[in-house]
Amino acid sequence: MQNKIKVAILGYGNIGRYAVEAVEASPDMQLTGVVRLVTKIDPSRSGEVGRYNVLGSIDELPEVDVALLCTPTRAVPEMAVKLLARGINTVDSYDIHNQLADLRIRLNQVASENGSVAVVSAGWDPGTDSMIRCMFEFMLPRGITYTNFGPGMSMGHSVAAKGIRGVENALSMTIPLGTSVHRRMVYVQLEPGADFDQVEAAIKQDPYFSKDETIVAQVPDVGVLMDMGHAVHMERKGVSGLTHNQLVGFNMKINNPALTAQIMVASARASMKQKPGAYTMIQIPIIDYMYGDKDDIIRGLV
Repeated sequence: MQNKIKVAILGYGNIGRYAVEAVEASPDMQLTGVVRLVTKIDPSRSGEVGRYNVLGSIDELPEVDVALLCTPTRAVPEMAVKLLARGINTVDSYDIHNQLADLRIRLNQVASENGSVAVVSAGWDPGTDSMIRCMFEFMLPRGITYTNFGPGMSMGHSVAAKGIRGVENALSMTIPLGTSVHRRMVYVQLEPGADFDQVEAAIKQDPYFSKDETIVAQVPDVGVLMDMGHAVHMERKGVSGLTHNQLVGFNMKINNPALTAQIMVASARASMKQKPGAYTMIQIPIIDYMYGDKDDIIRGLV
């Protein structure tokens, strides 16, 4: 077998923990180490992850082909630029939809100049759901697609709420109201002396929440509410050629961070097969995410 892909995991929160498992389960990959970043949410760098030492910097690792950025979304741009400039491929799960296209353009320039590859927004939405929406649109070129999330925990929104001054812990639940409309239920555990009204106002003004109905509730312990399950129901009604009333759909119920981590690992594999540059998942051939001989994959799945 050819040399294994050497993978580093940056960040050891919800996604990072599952990423360790997903890398170890991939026969073509080798986990070179885990870098735990000092943040408000995860302040400790000490300890071990299975048989791996937890390190404080990627500079402490041996050769790295791909870095999985299992970090809060807002930390991705700066971190990705630094790694791509060193010739290290990056995979992130950046989830701010209206900013990801511009981020890809920025990272594309850095990656192209340094012989590296970035896979941007490699999660399930944006990510694999984006791929399915593309399929829906070429199947039914005229029509409307509705993406309904939940009910379930949104990791990106929860992390954003945790970052608000005065919040010790937070859980953001996404409640589908139909036709791509959602309510955000945000449960916050406050730091001593924090003012709930100020926290509530700051959360509602954050770009993660400002476009949706958002209800903030104070609770004594967020931990007792925690459930990492999530779901999505996508549906498109439209026209194939001149034939109306076509309806296609997709459903899944998943463990949110486990699926995100698996998609990132598959994207790490795909990154090794691309020319230098930055890509969203819809720009990469589906077969490049898969392990095995391409002809065997085609024989088995087509």
